[in-house]
Amino acid sequence: MKVALIIAPNWRDYAKKYLPDCIKSLRKQNYKGQIKIFIADNETSDESFLYLKKTVPEAEIVRNKNNDGFAKSNNDCIKKAMKEGFEYIILFNMDTVVDEDCVSMMVKAAKDNSKAGSVQARLMVHGEKDVINSLGNSTHFLGFGYCLDYRKNYIENYIENYIDIMYPSGAAVLFKKEALKKTGLFDEDFWMYNEDQELGWRLLLAGYKNILADRAVVWHKYEFARSCKQYYWMDRNRILAILFCYRLPTLILIMPAFVLMEVGLMLFSIKSGWLKEKIRVWKYFLSFKNWKYIIKRRGENQKLRKVKDKDIIDLISGKIWYQEVDDWKLRSINPFFDIYWKLVRFLIIW
Repeated sequence: MKVALIIAPNWRDYAKKYLPDCIKSLRKQNYKGQIKIFIADNETSDESFLYLKKTVPEAEIVRNKNNDGFAKSNNDCIKKAMKEGFEYIILFNMDTVVDEDCVSMMVKAAKDNSKAGSVQARLMVHGEKDVINSLGNSTHFLGFGYCLDYRKNYIENYIENYIDIMYPSGAAVLFKKEALKKTGLFDEDFWMYNEDQELGWRLLLAGYKNILADRAVVWHKYEFARSCKQYYWMDRNRILAILFCYRLPTLILIMPAFVLMEVGLMLFSIKSGWLKEKIRVWKYFLSFKNWKYIIKRRGENQKLRKVKDKDIIDLISGKIWYQEVDDWKLRSINPFFDIYWKLVRFLIIW
């Protein structure tokens, strides 16, 4: 099987900071089939292009004049890989180090699970032995995505080798070409954050599974603070994901909790200095032009449906696992949302 390895886009000094360790680990892969590396170079310059060619001469470099974001730059590489006939397409963040049998284990998982549309590797925190970054990702019923078992200690045989997950992390994920041809690629309007959540949800709607391959291991130089600065994209995109993917009756049932959460987030944004970003989110949803896009994309997702909301709600959580955002108000409201979701789940028959 032909495997395309796509390294998440370079931007400014990312390659100089992260690429040497990443590419060193990818060159050690023991996979016996054909491998080709693709790298997107965002806001490309002669200097960045020459650095990439010197560091990874075997890679095909996709040059983007602008910083097009995570979604589009990965899509640019995925399209090339699909056109060249690669059956499996694996995305690795540039800030990862990959165990030598990781690609082999991810491909094996894809072969062993005919219904799998995606396979996530087990993500561990780089530099911290046995500390988990992600055992797959889950979605709160209001759209908040989070890593499963983040910063817990990993124990051998902690879970079964393959386990169903809500969606895979874009930091280390294999997609089957056949699945992407059916569902489409990342939504480029997401730009960054939650694009993996929405695509994973779309795969579920189309009847595929997202699974974790526990024996495929990737070490991630993860920094939460870096992500936390992108509040607008995370908040806007999690709302888009639920608008695109739920059935209308489900959206109606969760609306009271959604309104309560929005009030809470507005207050939290004032305290945290994110008020301008929160207002920007709501400006987006007050635009008629944006609603034309939302309705169009929702229609496309719903046409893919082979399963009911009822069939996937076990993968959706009633609690927000706050991880580094250790706020007492979030901890205190979690039990309410959990009970609310349990009641809603009982009512969902569609």
